[in-house]
Amino acid sequence: MKKIKTIIIDDERLAREELKLLLSNHNDIEVIGTAQNGLEGIKICQELSPDLIFLDISMPGMDGFEMLQKMDTIPNVIFITAYDDFASKAFDVKALDYILKPIDPARLEEAIQKIKLKDDFESQVNLKTDSGNRILTIKDHIFIKDGEKTFFITLSKVRYFESEGNYIKVFFENKRPLILRSLNQLEEQLDHNFFFRANRKFIINIQYISKIENWFNGGLLVELLENEKIEISRRQATKFKDYFSI
Repeated sequence: MKKIKTIIIDDERLAREELKLLLSNHNDIEVIGTAQNGLEGIKICQELSPDLIFLDISMPGMDGFEMLQKMDTIPNVIFITAYDDFASKAFDVKALDYILKPIDPARLEEAIQKIKLKDDFESQVNLKTDSGNRILTIKDHIFIKDGEKTFFITLSKVRYFESEGNYIKVFFENKRPLILRSLNQLEEQLDHNFFFRANRKFIINIQYISKIENWFNGGLLVELLENEKIEISRRQATKFKDYFSI
């Protein structure tokens, strides 16, 4: 894989140096520049055309979101911030990830895997079948490439899918690889006789439901065979009852 050209934009010098040091442990990341504010960030991005920027949110003069609004071309973005208030807004602007300071190296590794996954996705479709875009049955095989790992499994083995920003976690056996896709896109491709949209974040395989109980505000709480519990929202609970009642 080619080197990922990366720029660090943060108003704190020590924060820039710390992140640069952490990234030096990743052979596929090449830090090609740094900037200490939004104006410098815009300029250096225009000059160097990075693949990825690590961007602080709270900076004097222009915050990270304002900086992105002023850019004609936006590279992949991973926000680095001391505040957890902006996570939702960060994913609204299609950020790859959102990491809180002080940076945990394991959390940084997870974020870097996402940019690798996105690069893989751009060169090949992450979910492949032998039948194009038709509805996937419970017996269909899917091919998943997550970083250096690959899986080829039947959909019957998937317990549920969980949305995580621009990605989806696929839960099967003791694995949970990521795919670059929205839950809405995936929902359209799955057989609704077996896969049900529980809420905004989850699609569950009904074959793995072991227990259902009434929950708050008219919703339902389902327990899967692996003792995982997922809430079905009130709106979806009505659909669930209508669809699966006899």
